[in-house]
Amino acid sequence: MTTVLIPGFMLDQDLWTDIHPYLQTRGPLVYADLSTASTIEDMAAHVLRTVPDGIFDVIGFSMGGYVAREIARIAPDRVQQLVLMATSSRGDTTLQARRKADAVLAAPQTFAGVSKRSIRQSLAPAREDDDALVNRIHAMGVRLGGDAFRRQAQLRRDGDTNRLGDIRCPTLVIAGQQDRLRSLDEAQELHQGIPGSQLQVLDAGHMIPMEVPAETQSVLAGFLRQRNG
Repeated sequence: MTTVLIPGFMLDQDLWTDIHPYLQTRGPLVYADLSTASTIEDMAAHVLRTVPDGIFDVIGFSMGGYVAREIARIAPDRVQQLVLMATSSRGDTTLQARRKADAVLAAPQTFAGVSKRSIRQSLAPAREDDDALVNRIHAMGVRLGGDAFRRQAQLRRDGDTNRLGDIRCPTLVIAGQQDRLRSLDEAQELHQGIPGSQLQVLDAGHMIPMEVPAETQSVLAGFLRQRNG
């Protein structure tokens, strides 16, 4: 079974490195690249063009969760299972929209990666001083570069809470108990809005697959094995 992996804001393939040992046992992996598109819809269409014909599973992290849900709606006959990790169905708040507008003003040529202060806030408090982890996350943003940062920073998320009921494939929602970017209320909204979905809460901050890879692999294996019989 092909698994499509969709990262979050200014993250790349390294997001999945620590759970790769499990993921590779399931079949081919498609690492989505969100760096060149500027809307959720364009991102979803671009990802679909990169996936071989046939059915596949989708795992969407944070911003990638919005893209994953769009794929499940526009290609419902192809998405067999959906995993939404550290994400939300809410649209941008006024504050978030203003911060994005401020970020867009930054010149791409001066971009030096997402600030390490912001990265530390994305982790559980106990991991804030894990410099190795912080540096890995920071390096992903540096690799993607200023142009990708500008496009992703100005990306508008209108929210899709009122369309969650359109998703009909088996769905797992994974949330971090200590996530300071996405609340448990947002995870509950996804769970309650998507018919028949499951919810798992792990002892982690926002960066779930990097903070608690063993637990993440276990939860994924249980859900996907159950669904695949």
